[in-house]
Amino acid sequence: MFKRRTPWLLVLIWMFLIFFLSSQQAADSNQLSTGITKLIVDMISGTFPGLTPQAQWLNHIVRKNAHFIAYMVLGLLQVNALYLNGTRGRKAFMLALAISFLYAASDEFHQTFVPGRSGEFRDVIIDTAGALTGIGIYMLIRIKWTKETT
Repeated sequence: MFKRRTPWLLVLIWMFLIFFLSSQQAADSNQLSTGITKLIVDMISGTFPGLTPQAQWLNHIVRKNAHFIAYMVLGLLQVNALYLNGTRGRKAFMLALAISFLYAASDEFHQTFVPGRSGEFRDVIIDTAGALTGIGIYMLIRIKWTKETT
């Protein structure tokens, strides 16, 4: 029983983390991504002297990649939980993708109530693409592992 519930607990914890980060007011959220962007700019400038990326553009890329990566992990965790609880194949794929899409849409809707934030359909697409990538990675690894162990 514990083995079946633990994967879903990880999914819920990850969803809570996404919700928590989405609940940050715009200034706090921007401060977090700006800090990460500064580290990247400093790293690039230190590695390639004379090359300084445009911070505003890079900050936008960091923010969109955060969406993609967060939902990539969510998709991976969900399809793993489904597999470990007996739902496999196309059904697991479609269910994990549907849950991710609905959670992304609800998260963007939630952001419309957070000061300075907005809900963007573009972010739902980015989130869903991230989830699709995570689910796909899991499925490919699972197929390869199953072929090697049989």
